Amino acid sequence: MFSKKTLALFGAMALAVLSAQPVFAQDTGQAPPSNEDNRSAQHRTETVLPGRIGGDRTDRRQERERAQRGRQPAAATPEQNIAAAQALVTAAGLQCQVSEAVKLGATAEHENLYEAACTSGPGYILQSSTPPTTYNCLELLGQADRARERDPAAVVGQLCAIPHNLDTVGIIGAYAREAGVTCAIDQAGVVGKSTAGNTVYETGCPGSDGAWLEKLSTGWQVTDCLEVVMTHGVCRFTTPEEQVAGFQSKLANTEASDCQAQQVRMMGFNANGKFYEVKCAAGDGYVLRVNPQGVTERAYTCAAVGTSIGNGCTLSTPPEATAPPPEN
Repeated sequence: MFSKKTLALFGAMALAVLSAQPVFAQDTGQAPPSNEDNRSAQHRTETVLPGRIGGDRTDRRQERERAQRGRQPAAATPEQNIAAAQALVTAAGLQCQVSEAVKLGATAEHENLYEAACTSGPGYILQSSTPPTTYNCLELLGQADRARERDPAAVVGQLCAIPHNLDTVGIIGAYAREAGVTCAIDQAGVVGKSTAGNTVYETGCPGSDGAWLEKLSTGWQVTDCLEVVMTHGVCRFTTPEEQVAGFQSKLANTEASDCQAQQVRMMGFNANGKFYEVKCAAGDGYVLRVNPQGVTERAYTCAAVGTSIGNGCTLSTPPEATAPPPEN
C-alpha cells in the first residue's frame, strides 16, 4: 500500500560479562602442597556460578533479556502521540483536530508512522516525511473493500484501526445531511475519485434510492443511484426493490397514480427536468418528468411517448402509439 511501509523495530542486545570464579588457598599450618596437590585442591575448591562460563543457559538468556529491556526507550504517552500527529496534519494542510493517535512504527528511512482520528471527518495514517505523507482512512478502507470484492484473498496493506476511523456511516452520513440527503442512512463507503480529483462517497437508504456525493468548490453534488446506473455506474448499497419503493410516492396525484410500480429506470434529463420510466403491475407503463426539486410535473403513458423521449419505454412493451408525441 505504501511505498515506504516496512516498519523497523529497534532493540539492543547486551553482552554478558564472562569471568571465572577465582580460587583461594587455605592456611592450615602444614607444609605447602606439591604442584600436583595444588592442582588437586584447585579442582576440589573451584566453583562455577550461574550465568558465567559453563553456567546455566537459561540464566544467561534471562540476563540478556533484562539488559535488552533496560536499554529500550520508554513508550510515548497518548498526549505525546496526539501532539506529534497534530504537527503532521497541520504541516500537511489538513483540516483535522486530532482527538486520538497511536504510533504505528517507522519506515526503513526512520520516518515515523501514526494513525490519527479527528474530532470530525475521516482520520488519517501519517508519515513524517518532508512534507508529510497522508492517507485518508475512508479511502484506504474503500480501496480494500473493492480489492476484496475482486479477490477475497487480496493483500490490502495497512488499514486504520481506531474505531472512530472505521465509522463510515457516521462520517459519510454527516456529509450526506450537509448535502441535503434526508433518508436514514444505513450503509456508506468511498467509491473513488472523480475526474476532477474529488473523493466520491456512496450512501445507502433503507427502502429508497441511495446516492453518490461529491464535494465541489460550490458545495455538495448529489447524484441518485437511478442516475448513477443510467451512466453505467454501480451502487453497492441500493437494490432495485429499494429504488421502486422510494419512487412510488412520485406517482401520487398524477396521471400515473393508479400504477403499482414494478420497475423504474432513469431515461435522461434536459432543461425541464429528469425523465423516468416506470413499469406497472398492470396496464401500460409511464414516463414521468420530475423537476429539480423532486416533484413530478407530468406523467405520459408509454403509448403516448413512443420514441419521442429517449428511446421510448424499454421496461414494458407498449401498444403502438395512438396520439401525437408530447412535448418535452
